[in-house]
Amino acid sequence: MFFTPNGLTQDEYSLSVDPTKEKQTLFIMARVSLENTGTKPLTNVELNFGDGDKIFLGTLKPGQYEIISPPQGNSLQFVIVTSNEGVYVSKVYREPIAMPGMMGS
Repeated sequence: MFFTPNGLTQDEYSLSVDPTKEKQTLFIMARVSLENTGTKPLTNVELNFGDGDKIFLGTLKPGQYEIISPPQGNSLQFVIVTSNEGVYVSKVYREPIAMPGMMGS
């Protein structure tokens, strides 16, 4: 009998995407955090923010982490991230819980 611990294998092409928006008193602060969690580079990475807004990042190396600000005036509903390797991640923006003493709370 053989046991293989979970989490030891890693996909060749994998991407972590975390879009967040925080409502402040006078403005909304939004960002999209990206990390190539795979073992190979992702090429022609594109972020589609909806409303016709797109950003092209190019290549993300394994382990590379980026924080991207959405274009000004975007509705901040969702983001779709794609790459030439077939990676497709679609996420809606999440709003972190306001903590007492933090900005915007």
